Formats: sequence, structure tokens, C-alpha cells
Amino acid sequence: MSGRVKALFLLGLALLKTLVIRFFSRGRDGIAKFRENYDADGLPPVTPAERAGMNDFQRCVACGLCDRGEAQRIARSGGAYRGVMALVVSGSRSMPEFRAAAYGFQFVPEDVLAEKERLCPVRIPFRRVAAFVRDKAAAVGGPLPLPAHVASLPPKAP
Repeated sequence: MSGRVKALFLLGLALLKTLVIRFFSRGRDGIAKFRENYDADGLPPVTPAERAGMNDFQRCVACGLCDRGEAQRIARSGGAYRGVMALVVSGSRSMPEFRAAAYGFQFVPEDVLAEKERLCPVRIPFRRVAAFVRDKAAAVGGPLPLPAHVASLPPKAP
């Protein structure tokens, strides 16, 4: 058998196998299959509404204005929190970083995020970014665990 014929035979066999598998696995939920494949990579599924809302998060131009007044929180974190701008950039551009960003958002109270929204020249919805990042991080294991040497997080609300 020539190499070309063998290659065509193997391709045909692979196509047939794929079609048979698809036919017999029609009942599987697409989201469940997606989660099975991508949760370990930190990539939870997003709804169409969430996907549309992510466009608002990506307007950040990394001007740094949202980091004003954050020096004390950054220092108290022992290096675990690098400022609001880093959280927004990672939270709006890289889903595998959502667990780290969710951990970082724990250092910033909601009222501070509301104030940052008023200061932002491109009107990033910081509270929505934080909620989205927290939700998606929770879907794949939650925020990164708190290191033993950083005891500076504010107490959790009841």
C-alpha cells in the first residue's frame, strides 16, 4: 500500500470515528464538556451577557489614576496586592489570572472601588469588574489561598 493511500485510509478512519463518537454522545451538555476541558486552566464559561459586559472592562488604558491612595493597602498586603490598575488589567484581559485578581480585590473595599469609578477617565466599572472576577474565580476554585504571612486582609463580612 502506498503512503498516500494509507494516509487517506487513516484520515477516513479518523473521520468515521469522529462521526460515530459525535452521534453517540449527543446527549452531553456542552457547558459540562467545556468545564471538563477548561476549568483546570482557569477558563470558566461566560454567558453572552457577560461577554458583552467584558467590553466595558477592556477600556482600561492603564493610566494609573486608580492606584492613587493605594500605597498603604499595597504595603499592608506584603506584596500580594499591587494596586487596582493591575487587578483591572488582569481581570479584563486574562481569565486564567482571575483567581489571583479575585484574591487581590479582597484588599479593596467596595466604597473605594466606587470612588475609583468616579476618578477613572474612561469610566471603568470597577465594582462590576470585581464582581465578575470573583464570580468566575469561584467557578474554578475561588481566589488563590491566603498566604500565612499576609494577615492584613480586612475581616470578611458576615
